[in-house]
Amino acid sequence: MDWKLELVVLGVTDVDRAKAFYEKLGFHLDVDHQVGDAFRVVQLTPPGSSCSITFGINVGGGEPGATKGTHLVVDDIEAAHAHLEEAGVANGGIQHFEEGAMTPGPDPQRQDFGSYVFFDDPDGNSWAVQEVHHRAGA
Repeated sequence: MDWKLELVVLGVTDVDRAKAFYEKLGFHLDVDHQVGDAFRVVQLTPPGSSCSITFGINVGGGEPGATKGTHLVVDDIEAAHAHLEEAGVANGGIQHFEEGAMTPGPDPQRQDFGSYVFFDDPDGNSWAVQEVHHRAGA
């Protein structure tokens, strides 16, 4: 039996600002449903992913900015970094582990799980973009 991760719930302070941010990243808007002022759910899916994110009004997700270290997987870290830059998303640049510390630039051997770009959404929910060749897009 497969157990597939379906949804990550984020806490945000401004639903419209968060929605615009993730759409700017290229996430696909799956649903934006509101019932009065007491309930709204927004769900978006990263390109090529089967797992989505959701946030809104009274949908849970904890405190804004409480979600840390969620990983996105890409097969080209340089293209992903360029996309973030073009979208105006502040990020830490491409980094890799060397001698136990993060070092600027991609992993010299471009090994799977070796290169990263870190960024936060407007509420401080943190993301890591990780280069993985053998299963990106799978």
